[in-house]
Amino acid sequence: MEIAAEIVALVVAVLVVSAVARRLDWPAPLCLIAFGVAVSFVPGIPEYHLEPEVVLLGLLPPLLYSSAIQVSLIDFRRNRGPIALLSVGLVVFTTFGVGLVAWLVVPGLPLAAAIALGAVVAPPDAVAASAVARRVGMPRKLVRLLEGESLFNDAAALVALRTAIAAIAGSVSLWQVGGDFLRAAVFGAVAGLVVGFAGAWVRTRLDEPVLDTALSFVLPFIAYLPAEAVHGSGVLAVVIAGLILGYKAPTMLSGSSRLASRLNWHTIQFLLENMVFLLIGLQLRRILAEVADTGIGIPALAGICAAVLAATVLTRVLWLAGIGLFRRVIGTKKKVWPWRYSAVLAWAGMRGVVTLAAAFVLPQDTPQRPVLVLAAFVVVAGTLALQGTTLPALIRRLRLPAPDPAEDALQEAAVLNDMTRAALAKLEEIRRPEDPDDVVERIRDRLQARSDAAWEQLGRQSALAETPSDAYRRLRIQLLEAEREVFLKARAAGTADDDVLRRVLERLDIEESMLDADEEEPPMEGRELRTPAATAGSCKHLAHDWPDHRPETTDSCAECVAEGSTWVHLRMCLKCGHVACCDSSPKRHASRHFHDTLHPVMRSVEPGETWRWCFVDKQLG
Repeated sequence: MEIAAEIVALVVAVLVVSAVARRLDWPAPLCLIAFGVAVSFVPGIPEYHLEPEVVLLGLLPPLLYSSAIQVSLIDFRRNRGPIALLSVGLVVFTTFGVGLVAWLVVPGLPLAAAIALGAVVAPPDAVAASAVARRVGMPRKLVRLLEGESLFNDAAALVALRTAIAAIAGSVSLWQVGGDFLRAAVFGAVAGLVVGFAGAWVRTRLDEPVLDTALSFVLPFIAYLPAEAVHGSGVLAVVIAGLILGYKAPTMLSGSSRLASRLNWHTIQFLLENMVFLLIGLQLRRILAEVADTGIGIPALAGICAAVLAATVLTRVLWLAGIGLFRRVIGTKKKVWPWRYSAVLAWAGMRGVVTLAAAFVLPQDTPQRPVLVLAAFVVVAGTLALQGTTLPALIRRLRLPAPDPAEDALQEAAVLNDMTRAALAKLEEIRRPEDPDDVVERIRDRLQARSDAAWEQLGRQSALAETPSDAYRRLRIQLLEAEREVFLKARAAGTADDDVLRRVLERLDIEESMLDADEEEPPMEGRELRTPAATAGSCKHLAHDWPDHRPETTDSCAECVAEGSTWVHLRMCLKCGHVACCDSSPKRHASRHFHDTLHPVMRSVEPGETWRWCFVDKQLG
């Protein structure tokens, strides 16, 4: 009963502290650690032991898996070089750099034990960094690099720690170190590939979302345990399996299974991550009690912890500065990103759960073990406090280009437009003579409305108080509320069986979730919305050198004004300069102009937008 009460108390504390941190816009990991430290000194509070086996076996696999299934395998392949430099090269550099500093400042510490501490503090917790990055608008490439680093640096650090612990017990040759790394990488990769492809094969044959989600819960452990059993990297196995399953999810799962899996894993990730940060804070009293027995004075301990923290931060800065300098000196053909990007990556080195868990993995007979554990705790708390709180200000000060909501909306509209065209073509191919015309027309209307709603997210100029999709969403939500009231009356009166009522409520919930979310944001000030390179296409019409017409008007559709109609957005014909309304507008005068004149290309004349559209080839350019 006491254990159950303690678990409930931890979960409630996580929920309350996380909610307060989110409301105050403070870093949740740092708030949870601070709360845990404060609570650990309250009389009567039970002592929570963060056992390393619980973290490394019970918490780390699902945390890594939940992150891996959300990472794009395509983006990972594209950035594999920089990710390798961060997740392997930087980990090795940090391990030896911090180890050398610890060896110099900790009295009587063997070099092997110092290198073990370096391996403990080497892997950053990019979950905290990417959370900050997304909140303040860091460029997505940097976010993906941080996420990719976080997936693989734990494997390199834990292998280095395992080797250092072996060196503490006796001599370890360079060949043994290389062999350990090679064996861990090969066996871990093989285990991950086998579990990834086998898990995908099994999940394609599961139609029940509950069974599929249950299987996804055990897959991280199925990958981790066999890899560790053969002295491979269980972390690497989990990451590779997660990348494969995340990549194959759109083809192997039903829509309901994907929704259930996504929601369940987001919940698990939230609870496990935040509970671990709270547990980290609760360890401080225990750590200080063990340090008191070492006989090292408080000033010396403060100096040791400060030196290890400084070395941890500086090794990352030096590594990234060195990479940038090396690439500029050798004149690589690949484009070198600006120094501002390296500066942000260098400062996004917050440590977390793996660091403290790895510290507790150190054998009890490790020389100066309590001091090493305290130093690891200071690195975790110090980097979260120092870098976690200043990273947003650094990003804003360096003026890094944040993701443009308008550019995202344009990419979304282009993809949905292509999907709609393919679906309408398929509809004509598969429809039967006996299919009712009104049903076919209803499908066409729904497909076109979805595509139009995406285009409506562009632009800031409209004669309408709300766009058609906004009006549809507003009206349908009110109707769903009315339907739900009738449902509640039927349930209270008992006019239908409970199973029937549950099915009815599920239909209402699904339809409500399908309503397009109102996430419209204005384009970023001072930036011109061009077609993104990843989205842009080309055809002879888009490539043509059109005359530089000045729009005849930028604030109205003359045909809509003449007909007493309204418009959503405005487009201009590049051949004649005629301005007309878009396809989300009731009259669709831009499309009418094309059909009447066969002028093929138009562009947006909304403020800050210069993207173009070819009516002939249905191509965005």
